[in-house]
Amino acid sequence: MSNITYDYIKTNKDVQTYINSADAALLSIGYTEHSNAHVERAAASAFMILDTLGYDERTCELAQIAAYMHDIGNVVNRVNHAQTGAVMAFRLLDNLGMPAEEIAMIISAIGQHDEGAAAPVTPIAAALIIADKSDVRRSRVRPAERELARGGDPLPDIHDRVNYAVKSSTLSFSEDKKELVLTLDIDTSISSVMEYFEIFLSRMSLCKTAARSLGVSFGVVINNLKIL
Repeated sequence: MSNITYDYIKTNKDVQTYINSADAALLSIGYTEHSNAHVERAAASAFMILDTLGYDERTCELAQIAAYMHDIGNVVNRVNHAQTGAVMAFRLLDNLGMPAEEIAMIISAIGQHDEGAAAPVTPIAAALIIADKSDVRRSRVRPAERELARGGDPLPDIHDRVNYAVKSSTLSFSEDKKELVLTLDIDTSISSVMEYFEIFLSRMSLCKTAARSLGVSFGVVINNLKIL
């Protein structure tokens, strides 16, 4: 076990530079927000998932670190960003002196998080997949598009419409801890529930697979109705 903590990674200037630059690159090609708000939310969710299921503190912290760094590969290209990010994370963490066994868990999770080639190969990978794919919210829509929506104009991009329609989003366990539930409150005047599943069905299926690997089920509740 090393002294490279989640709090240290959050304050590391190199990591922060890659996160900011990756988000700027995605902004330039019209993608939703992938800044600190996204990675910190993903880190909190990944920690919550494993902590609730009784994993040890360091495993939970490694999940936080993986989630915080998972999108840095976007600075290179959106295509294959998970694998690129895993290689970048290896170099950063190796230079910081983190033990190989911990680096292996982190880069494995990062490399497996994108739905194009994802698999919950470890508990950390499973937690990251769910944490990343469940982050849907209005504030992920870029400011220019939010202004357009506030002016009453329809958002042309379906990803923006779906995210902007989400008034609240919560990821939590059922009381018996047997089901992990994503609860959404959607403004259907902005985007329909059908549109949500049109773009997120593959991600929700991946979340189900990831949850199953952790020994729990995954469910989605939209506007108080059990959808999945």
